[in-house]
Amino acid sequence: MAKPKLTRGDEIPELIESLLTELGEDPSRQGLKGTPSRVSRALRELTDGYGINAAEIIAGAVFDQDYDEMVLVKDIPFYSLCEHHMLPFFGSCHVGYLPKGKVVGLSKIPRIIGAFAHRLQLQERMTNEIAQALNEALAPKGVGVVIEARHLCLEMRGVQKPGGQMITSCMLGTFRKDARTRAEFLELVRRP
Repeated sequence: MAKPKLTRGDEIPELIESLLTELGEDPSRQGLKGTPSRVSRALRELTDGYGINAAEIIAGAVFDQDYDEMVLVKDIPFYSLCEHHMLPFFGSCHVGYLPKGKVVGLSKIPRIIGAFAHRLQLQERMTNEIAQALNEALAPKGVGVVIEARHLCLEMRGVQKPGGQMITSCMLGTFRKDARTRAEFLELVRRP
């Protein structure tokens, strides 16, 4: 992902300065002087997935290949922001697919995950978006995506219960229809 730059007319620093004042802070004190600009750059970076199209990420990296066994890329770390509280959620994503004459370059799968993670998100939607993007690009026999994540909106606020994980899955094609394929995928995901 490209490093975001403050754009001319960026209103986020002003909004952050107002927010700091509203919270009872003094935005002019030494430790906070650069905070509005830093927060603006951070938010731009953490949400730079809006300008990224998954099909464009994959374009040029789909290869004809006579391979019909499962392809699995697991333990791909990601960081995202919950759309309800704009607090981080983070964890690992596992992606598998059954090729039907086409495979995708290995680096494209983490890039797709990053594009969807760098938006205000719900874990459930992100899981589905990753699976649908691969399904559309490759037209495979099936796609499976599992995401395991910790949510700071659960750990830092509200019920304040640290350590819990949310697990979501999306199974398409053979991964949904064939219990053996789904079981193989989930067993491979569980392996250390």
